[in-house]
Amino acid sequence: MMHCPFCKKAAHTRTSRYLSDNVKQRYHQCISIECSATFRSIESIEEIIRSPLESFKPQTVPDIPMSPRMVKGCYSSPFRHNQEKRS
Repeated sequence: MMHCPFCKKAAHTRTSRYLSDNVKQRYHQCISIECSATFRSIESIEEIIRSPLESFKPQTVPDIPMSPRMVKGCYSSPFRHNQEKRS
């Protein structure tokens, strides 16, 4: 959470994306209805204070290919009409 640069009230993060491994771009929106300012910020790692111990560093993860998602009817319309003849 950041403060709005205009009214100084809280501004919530609406979305974010990584620009690199150590840099994140965030889009914020002020919670004040009267203000409703929207702005962007950059978050980055400036300095590593302490890195993890050698024994606690994560093992390298094997590259496992993802299987395609099998979801049926997820995007069908609930208002789809029955194609069969009605009696």
